[in-house]
Amino acid sequence: MELLTRWASAQPGGPGRPFVTYYDVGTGERTELSGTTAANWVAKTANLLVDEFDTEPATRVDVALPTHWLRIIWVLATWAVGGTVVDAEGDVLVAGPATLERASPARHRVASALLPFAVPFPTAPSGVLDLGTVLPSQPDVFFPPDQPTDEVQAVDVSDLALTYGELTSAVPPSVGRPLLTPAPLARDIAATLAAALGGGSIVLVSGGTPADLERLASQEQALLA
Repeated sequence: MELLTRWASAQPGGPGRPFVTYYDVGTGERTELSGTTAANWVAKTANLLVDEFDTEPATRVDVALPTHWLRIIWVLATWAVGGTVVDAEGDVLVAGPATLERASPARHRVASALLPFAVPFPTAPSGVLDLGTVLPSQPDVFFPPDQPTDEVQAVDVSDLALTYGELTSAVPPSVGRPLLTPAPLARDIAATLAAALGGGSIVLVSGGTPADLERLASQEQALLA
């Protein structure tokens, strides 16, 4: 939440500017979140983490989602509650359809169908909470109960480890608008930090040919990364 507040003040235009835009070329989906809308999703997710999963500083949240706008929201929400973003062996697991069966020791398991507007699965998955049914009722405002110390791990994923003390200096701030295709979690964390610190924005694209990417980059005035 604090990062989105910093993002909103980094450039003129305020929180109504796009923060993350997501395309699924195969389905034609286009989802755009302004800073205000992203903050709303982050607040709901953070409240879910605290109220339903007893998340507190240093709780490990396994973000097993692909490159998608919800991946960005879960990273930011984990930081909002002072948790640690991991890509394995978390206390909480959030999965997508492709990772529903992921082996995990997580005490709490939730999954998203990754459909537009985060709607529920057409058929409820077995053994996990459906994010589309539990998230909408969460409050739109989040009041963090505790703040992590600088020594608490904020990120512990393959190729990237950061404490909260290192979080705001880990990557150079960016005012740009990169177009990003699917990649490991560390890349999306770095892109999120760069945009949040510099007032930039992110375009995420799933599927498509090189021609599709060129077209979307032109349409969104984004730079192919």
